Amino acid sequence: MKTDSTLILAIDLGKYKSFACVYEPEGGEVKTATVDSNRFELVRVIERWRPAVVVIEACALSGWVSDLCGELGVRCRVANTASEAWKFKHAKRKTDRDDALRLAQLQALGQLPEVVVPPKATREWRALISARQALVCRRVALQNRVRGILLGQGLPMPRGGRAWSATGLKGLDQLARPLADCAATELWRGLLHSALAEYRQVLTLIDDMEAQLDAIAAADAGAQLLSSVPGVGPRTAEAVAAHLGDARRFATGKQVSAYAGLVPKQYQSGETDRRGHITKRGPAVLRKLLVECAWCCLRYNAWARALYLRLTHGGKTRKKPAVVALARRLLVRLWAMLRDGATWRGDPTPLAA
Repeated sequence: MKTDSTLILAIDLGKYKSFACVYEPEGGEVKTATVDSNRFELVRVIERWRPAVVVIEACALSGWVSDLCGELGVRCRVANTASEAWKFKHAKRKTDRDDALRLAQLQALGQLPEVVVPPKATREWRALISARQALVCRRVALQNRVRGILLGQGLPMPRGGRAWSATGLKGLDQLARPLADCAATELWRGLLHSALAEYRQVLTLIDDMEAQLDAIAAADAGAQLLSSVPGVGPRTAEAVAAHLGDARRFATGKQVSAYAGLVPKQYQSGETDRRGHITKRGPAVLRKLLVECAWCCLRYNAWARALYLRLTHGGKTRKKPAVVALARRLLVRLWAMLRDGATWRGDPTPLAA
């Protein structure tokens, strides 16, 4: 497909409707159109205008739109809407047309804050990791529901891991009964039966997803390398490998920490320099698994335990901030392992140096 060497096509993507803005940098000419957010409409728009570059925002639709541009042989750039260049804090008006035009103008000025769009296989891997994590949260919610039902009846609540084993669930089944067979004064037994049935279904789904994740990780050299670290399990290893992707795209450990949202917010003006809580930008599932892994590393990893004791002055103060700091340091070391193809070293020498 022949393309215009200067034309910029900026698209403000929406779930159902998208706003396309065709921008000519030299004359500043702008043409706009509203299209449906599907492959056929976007193909029609791109083939009609034949732009040199397509500019879109980072969103749920940006993955397949970027793939579509690749199929059509058109360069696609995805804007990072979390960047300061994309803030409308003091804008008097914000519309889809404004968003699309701003995308085009930032591209024309060479100031577009860009994000990397991973390959489709990597995006699918990340989606499966997130889906599994959502089911794990659902499993915990169902356990709490069962406890709440029993608590309301003055019965002992299940405690510990054994209570949720096959034997423990059989014991709970003795208290449960199908809702249709429950009397008006024992509806709690029907609710317990429903909760246990859903709980078993969630367990089955988690097992299926983990089996698929194990197969993917077994074929990924990065996930296998990170799994060798003491205290780092397969779920954390695969999350780090999937989200970091090509480790060399990060120049420093600070960039990796910022990507995961594990760096503090900062406000600096004149003599004022304040640092607050972590930014929590980036993939939440990666951050959550890293913090959980940091707690586990205190038991199995001598390096992590020594760092934690130093940060907490012997385990007496600021335990939670210390674990978050440990998660950040752990991520940097895991990134360095992926970057260099190096094995884990337990000594305090920073791998990222």
